Amino acid sequence: MIQAIMVFNNHGKPRLVRFYQRFPEEIQQQIVRETFHLVLKRDDNICNFLESGSLIGGSDYKLIYRHYATLYFVFCVDSSESELGILDLIQVFVETLDKCFENVCELDLIFHMDKVHYILQEVVMGGMVLETNMNEIVAQIEAQNRLEKSEVSPSPSSALPGRRGGGDPPSHGYNGRTDSCSVI
Repeated sequence: MIQAIMVFNNHGKPRLVRFYQRFPEEIQQQIVRETFHLVLKRDDNICNFLESGSLIGGSDYKLIYRHYATLYFVFCVDSSESELGILDLIQVFVETLDKCFENVCELDLIFHMDKVHYILQEVVMGGMVLETNMNEIVAQIEAQNRLEKSEVSPSPSSALPGRRGGGDPPSHGYNGRTDSCSVI
């Protein structure tokens, strides 16, 4: 079972942290720091599997990670998970992010955190792997985007000049334009 998923940059700033086991916030922060230091001190030519730190559970847990550009993607798993399967899952997650954000970068993880969490929930929920087929994941993300766009698109009555929100009177300072929201 997956115990935690962490994404942090080369400086140790967490960009995505998801625990599937309950820890107090102070312990979570210690785990992220310890994990970063364990992964950072490893050479790029060394295996991407290592024993997890003492905070998560010792020798029964492993850290499996990949380093892409400025980001480390780290999964903490118990002994029942396949190391190569988790490496493949990290690859699927990163490729899905790349497809959804068109060449994903660290800023996408910062400014679109809700979408990143939604993508992660399509892949892993409750510490269990749900989907590994990138095309299925992307199809679900696109369906969610269409649903969100249909919910925020203006109704015909709100597009009329002098009308807002389907018939509400204009507020003080209203300039006659309809306000619209766009979902990214």
